[in-house]
Amino acid sequence: MACVTPEGKPTESGKKILNALKSGAASPEEVAKISGLPLFRVRSGLRDMVQVDLAKEEGEGKYKLTEKGGKFIE
Repeated sequence: MACVTPEGKPTESGKKILNALKSGAASPEEVAKISGLPLFRVRSGLRDMVQVDLAKEEGEGKYKLTEKGGKFIE
């Protein structure tokens, strides 16, 4: 998992994704644009984050920060 450590905490890339979600980005494309990360990394990172409850998928292709995920960002 490139965006989540084995302990379930976000890496630096993961924190960029979480910050983008906090700013209101919902689609992987929006997250990539705000975070400056490549779209392929954002897509895989979001999948990883959903598995450890840092983000959740709402609707088709839209993501939202969870309460747990919010604890890891400034």
